[in-house]
Amino acid sequence: MNRLGALPQDDGVRFRVWAPKAQDVTLVLEDEGRALTMQPQREGYFELFVEGIGAGARYRYRLNAQPPFPDPASRYQPEGVHGPSQVVDPSAYKWQDEVWHGVAHEDLVFYELHVGAFTPEGTFRGVQDKLPYLRDLGITAIELMPVADFPGRWNWGYDHAALYAPSRAYGTPDDLRALVDAAHAHSLAVFLDVIYNHLGPDGAYLAAYAPMFTEKHHTPWGGAINLDDEGSTGVRHFFIDNALHWLREYHIDGFRLDATHALIDDSPTHFLAEFGEAVARFDEGPRRFVIAEDARNLNYFVQPRDAGGHGLDGVWADDFHHLIRHLTAGDADGYYADYAGTTMHEVAEALEKGWYFDGKPSPTTGGPRGTDASAVRPENCVFCIQNHDQIGNRPVGDRLSDDVPLSIFHAVTALLLFAPELPLLFMGQEWGASTPFQFFADHNEELGRLVSAGRKDEFKDFTGFGDEVPDPQDPGTFHRSKLNWNETNSPPFSLTLNLHRALLKLRRELGGAIEARAVGLRSLVARRGRHTLLLALDTDAVLPAPDGAEIVLHTEEPDFSEKSLPPEIAGGEVRFQRAGALIMKRYPAGNAQK
Repeated sequence: MNRLGALPQDDGVRFRVWAPKAQDVTLVLEDEGRALTMQPQREGYFELFVEGIGAGARYRYRLNAQPPFPDPASRYQPEGVHGPSQVVDPSAYKWQDEVWHGVAHEDLVFYELHVGAFTPEGTFRGVQDKLPYLRDLGITAIELMPVADFPGRWNWGYDHAALYAPSRAYGTPDDLRALVDAAHAHSLAVFLDVIYNHLGPDGAYLAAYAPMFTEKHHTPWGGAINLDDEGSTGVRHFFIDNALHWLREYHIDGFRLDATHALIDDSPTHFLAEFGEAVARFDEGPRRFVIAEDARNLNYFVQPRDAGGHGLDGVWADDFHHLIRHLTAGDADGYYADYAGTTMHEVAEALEKGWYFDGKPSPTTGGPRGTDASAVRPENCVFCIQNHDQIGNRPVGDRLSDDVPLSIFHAVTALLLFAPELPLLFMGQEWGASTPFQFFADHNEELGRLVSAGRKDEFKDFTGFGDEVPDPQDPGTFHRSKLNWNETNSPPFSLTLNLHRALLKLRRELGGAIEARAVGLRSLVARRGRHTLLLALDTDAVLPAPDGAEIVLHTEEPDFSEKSLPPEIAGGEVRFQRAGALIMKRYPAGNAQK
């Protein structure tokens, strides 16, 4: 596969661009004022080797007689997505991660973060400074929300324009490399959120070069990305080359693929299968992973390619989140409507299977929803009780810890981190951060008005999306979404942080499948090997205590609760004085802990 972009070599730079819409392409070297004709290749590719230039050279491409555009495979846009591209030499960075062997699939514990809002600096270097904290918390993988460059000063990242270029708002390409290098030194994997289902509305010049869209299919963003129409071979190549560039040039450990339901492809080999195979074949460094964001509960996403599946490593399994959100905070509108009336019985089923809707009829449509989960392994499912979407797509970006009593938040946190599925925390969740995570953007005035109006329309079926919704274009919306790290030093935040550290430490001792059963509508008992978790969402709930087991942890310990109300154990029963979770362990005879 021919690599795209400006690729430095010993005595110059080789430029390669896919531009099937153009009859001729001219390379414009900005600093030298030179314009050089590119050489056409097969299938719409153009190439040119230029001697005597190297890293730092700025350039654009002119298609036919149009004004010059940035390179769609630009490695850096120092003046923003509308400015000239800059040649970057990835080999100039001296990596220190030769001994990095990655994190085992089943040991992944994700921490999702937005680079711009995670620290006061809002940079790659700012994230790097927090790596020891994340390691000591018990995280094994940080998951960066999209870092590909976008228009304006800040953005969630899903309005991406320069797919190969780390955003200049966060730092330089070498700053990102240094972040990944340091993460590996701290035994942390780095996953990257990438978007191949749409292009951003401003500055995504790729569509001027190539047939990126098709009217054969449609998505919420309009015409679908062209994965199976005329010219689709080059589109698929572009996205796969983009992914391999993140692996090769940045040592990224894996991907979260955004909104894969919108990657519509009727080809004999689905794009996701081709993508997964390309990542699996990449043999530089440890094994890489591909995880899809997809709410459809489709088992073939993680089934082997030789058995007709896509061969991906996992999916964001939303059922667990939606069940917990409904059960604790009462959400029942919009996409929560299918979960109205569910209880802890459905939570237990999701824990054992990986998802709840496994072909069952949808209460809202009446038709079957999901597929059989019997062949899906726990490590194929990513569970959460919060993520960027489930916070940011609420009217004011409020967190679960804002909407339920702290005792309930602590209880479901214990369940999340006890389950064998791969847990994901969203930044600040570990201390119950008081800061919201709101939807923010920094578009031009005309587009900004459309984005603000479109957001209200998209979520009009959700309670609260009225005139009070924060304006995404207001700078205050971004600044309110930045974490306040001072909170971690005082209760109740410090106590919630203590609980997360203790649970993540305990998680390393857990093993095996989970057996879960509901006790009534709002209580649950779950067992993994010698460990048993008892969960109650109501005061005075009574659950059976496992015979011969001793308490390992409960959420009402003084280290976790300002006004401790520990559960009472007597007569083989556990009585919860308020909502909480208790973890017990059976020890071999003669080895009981004192």
